[in-house]
Amino acid sequence: MKILRQLKTTNCLEVKTRGAWTRHYTMTLWNKEQDLINFSRSGAHLEAMKKSRQIAKEIRTISIDAEELPDWKEAKVLLEKARILKF
Repeated sequence: MKILRQLKTTNCLEVKTRGAWTRHYTMTLWNKEQDLINFSRSGAHLEAMKKSRQIAKEIRTISIDAEELPDWKEAKVLLEKARILKF
């Protein structure tokens, strides 16, 4: 919830979330990569990432250059090629 509130204060164009219990997915769309970087390295998002080792076995991240967010089916295929952080 805190991260979604933080997103509302940024230049994020669109956000999609999905998941429950142990699987959570988030997609965001940005005009500028620097806005994404600034978001990910600050506020509630930064605090959550510091705690991620305590709450997750792995985190997958991927960045794509696109005009719009993919649908969930395509996003899950893309995540198969994602960078994986294992704890």
